[in-house]
Amino acid sequence: MSQLPEEVVTRRSASPGAEELLGKIVPVLDHGFVQPIDYMGNDNDIVQAARVSYGRSTRKVRNDRGLLRYLMRHLHTTPFEMCEVKFRCKMPIFVARQWIRHRTANVNEMSLRYSEAIDEFYVPSLEQVTLQSTTNKQGRDHGAELSDDLRERVRTMLAQGNADCFASYRELAGDVGIARELARTILPVSLYTQWIWKIDLHNLMHFLALRLDAHAQYEIRVFAEAMAGFTRAWVPLAWEAFVDYRQQSAKFSRLELQALGRMLAGQPASAAAEATGLSGRELREFTAKVAKIPQPE
Repeated sequence: MSQLPEEVVTRRSASPGAEELLGKIVPVLDHGFVQPIDYMGNDNDIVQAARVSYGRSTRKVRNDRGLLRYLMRHLHTTPFEMCEVKFRCKMPIFVARQWIRHRTANVNEMSLRYSEAIDEFYVPSLEQVTLQSTTNKQGRDHGAELSDDLRERVRTMLAQGNADCFASYRELAGDVGIARELARTILPVSLYTQWIWKIDLHNLMHFLALRLDAHAQYEIRVFAEAMAGFTRAWVPLAWEAFVDYRQQSAKFSRLELQALGRMLAGQPASAAAEATGLSGRELREFTAKVAKIPQPE
């Protein structure tokens, strides 16, 4: 990362927390990483952008923290778009394909048309080798009992498959001389890729709200956790509001609110749910939300 000459003093908004972490590589998975390489703005830029709408007088009415929380609580998202961050990331291709579905970022990815693939593939750790969930078509069953011998056998099969594919790639792109853009098609999605990913704070928080969730695939969740660490240090007041009103909050539907009303009136949860028509998956989701409500000591 380039350094400014000592005599140059920036007039840009700075964040002490972000400056401390800028350029530092956070290892993720077996060969991946997240590295924050640039940012623009801080908590103060968010509130100043909001005050443009109302005039300076609002500074006397609300402090920065209170205004930030108001903006997050009432979904006034534009001021959060005034901040941006740029990450350099290295991840398996299958993670990148999930990640790129968030189409609100600027991305430039390593190209295997111009460069040769590196012999780096993702192989899951023993605890991440699990069976397919019988209730979630796109998830794992982390409660399934598997022996370490079977888990290691799976890891061996995956590693051997990666090695065989890479050997064929090298032969095609090297000895045979096939064009790299064609030779790459034999490589599996466990191969590591890299990109530069730039996104504004509002859309970053939307990404994190989805990918930090316990239901998100483990292999992308750990990247989100690494980016969350930087975001927490970069904009601590905005992060606090995000945690309170997005990450650790719950949204209730009309039927769920009716069921809650019955429960507050003393009706048992099962009877309240049945009376309002909640059933199946919707009932299970409502029950999970209610279970997270802290109970008085």
